[in-house]
Amino acid sequence: MNTSFSKNQIRLGSIFGIPLTFDFSWFIVLFFLTWFLSESYFPAQYKHWQPGWYWFVGGATSLLFFISVLLHEAGHSFVAQKYNYKVKQIKLFIFGGISEITQEPKKALEEFWIAAAGPIVTFLLAGVFYGLSFLLKSSVYFYALFQYLGFINLILAIFNLIPGFPLDGGRILRAVIWAWKRDFTQATHVAATVGRFFGFVFISIGFLEMMAGFWANGLWIAFIGWFLESAAFSQVQRQEITKLLAGKTVEDAYTKAYGLVPYDTTITEFVENDLLIRHRRFFIVEREGKNIGLLTIHDVKRAPRDRWDVTTVEQIMKPLSEIKTVDINLPLTEALKLMDAEGVNQLPVVEDGEITGVITRESLISLLTQHFLGKN
Repeated sequence: MNTSFSKNQIRLGSIFGIPLTFDFSWFIVLFFLTWFLSESYFPAQYKHWQPGWYWFVGGATSLLFFISVLLHEAGHSFVAQKYNYKVKQIKLFIFGGISEITQEPKKALEEFWIAAAGPIVTFLLAGVFYGLSFLLKSSVYFYALFQYLGFINLILAIFNLIPGFPLDGGRILRAVIWAWKRDFTQATHVAATVGRFFGFVFISIGFLEMMAGFWANGLWIAFIGWFLESAAFSQVQRQEITKLLAGKTVEDAYTKAYGLVPYDTTITEFVENDLLIRHRRFFIVEREGKNIGLLTIHDVKRAPRDRWDVTTVEQIMKPLSEIKTVDINLPLTEALKLMDAEGVNQLPVVEDGEITGVITRESLISLLTQHFLGKN
């Protein structure tokens, strides 16, 4: 099992070859769910257990619930892979989980089944858990555990079918409208607008709950509503950006503001003479007049600090042979999709086989800023 840490998250194992990532907020939710089940829910339902059993069953229930969430996301990912889409990772965080599929589906039918796979898995899990509670009802501990898991998976499946983006129901709605209108952009806009509506509904319910004195429940419901509204609004903004970038190519946004570094430069020399002075986030490594690699701040951060004096930039760079490049005439929308698919913030730009610049998310933002300033 491979384990690695990065900012605010831990990567632990994989499923279907897809890395599993756990945001630190997930551990907070795991603790509070275990605490709620062990100190409130199970003691209220089963009053005669020994105290230790409440925490044992509560902890087991929490772990199995989050495994259920993981299987829900694995359902999305498995179907996406069957349609030959790359899944970057499955991530569990404070609001549940997400399958990071690197590109939008190309067909409405593919979108429908990728979105529907998660709720289908969760409905099946609810049935399995309810069945186990019936079969093991002679043991009050197993009965309590599987009854709750059946109930919570049923609620999770129904909640995910709310027809608003970014929930699975919203993606199903988008697939249906897409198939009907033959217009992906319009379908996305409708699904995102419905998602914002439900987000505001949840926020309103949360405030009403808090006004009634149920602060914990109300705050959580409002928090969920805020997340839904924000995610849906982000999708609307993304559609607007895509519309603004239509007709433009990489040549309209790329930058030549990158640095050249000789391959035999040590990391210490690079940091002192280039990184701290030239204030750039990426550099091209060259050897005998040829570009051989891309060097970023993240590459430097990954190198052991005590080896900087003896480690060259060639040893930590990403070889150009392993990096996606873009042609200067590529549409900007395609370049943005490629960045998302590769999980990078910049891509070298090639013209007539030679690197002439770099396209970055910052240069895209600069182009959009110029557009808006020009309108005003």
